[in-house]
Amino acid sequence: MDVTLLEATDDPERVICTAARNDYMGEFVGDQSFEETMASVDGDSLEEKQRTLIGHLLSHGHFGPFEHPQATFAIEGMSRSCMAQITRHRHVSFDVQSMRYVAFDEVDPEAVRAGEMVVVPPSATDPDWVGRNQRSGSVDEATIEKREEVFRESVSRSVEDYQRLLDLGMAPEDARFVLPIGTKVNVVMSMNARMLMHVADMRAAADAQWEIRELTERVLELAADWCPITFDYYEENMKGRKNRLAP
Repeated sequence: MDVTLLEATDDPERVICTAARNDYMGEFVGDQSFEETMASVDGDSLEEKQRTLIGHLLSHGHFGPFEHPQATFAIEGMSRSCMAQITRHRHVSFDVQSMRYVAFDEVDPEAVRAGEMVVVPPSATDPDWVGRNQRSGSVDEATIEKREEVFRESVSRSVEDYQRLLDLGMAPEDARFVLPIGTKVNVVMSMNARMLMHVADMRAAADAQWEIRELTERVLELAADWCPITFDYYEENMKGRKNRLAP
């Protein structure tokens, strides 16, 4: 899976702080400089003032200002299983590669077996991997080899049947019914900073499914560069807590 930041609000923490200061100022923030807006906030530099204010907002549950900056991410190679989970977040906007209009035909069977079209879960190849609700713990090498063989043969057979159906004139929107839920698709998603923290609370948690947890961690890495003060505070003080941030 590859995650790219496509577009994002410039200087997002200036936007957050300006919106927050608007709530408690008699003056109109649109008629003054950012330095004037932040004048009464503690800190020797403008960055320190932003850090003070953002920490105060997050620690006191004042999340509204974080809804103003927005980021758009492009994800390559997400399974449709993971896509079904992430799209449950209704405050996030999505565009998903269509399997009605895009035909996944002429795929090399060996490439399919190697995982180029379908996401291969760790439990198919790692004998020590233990997933949620798994009936057993670690397995021996012979068992994991058989498990991987069954998984890859099933995927290959499904993709071959899909291609045969296309050759027999079936529309891609109907032929896709035989494809595995692990089939890779590309997704574009947009969300504001508050929603990103909510998604991270839910999907970077230890009990989240491994693929969506990996996706969320990669999004958080990009968010740390885009909105550094906010997500530095989130990582140090909020991530992994029991009281999750509401959308």
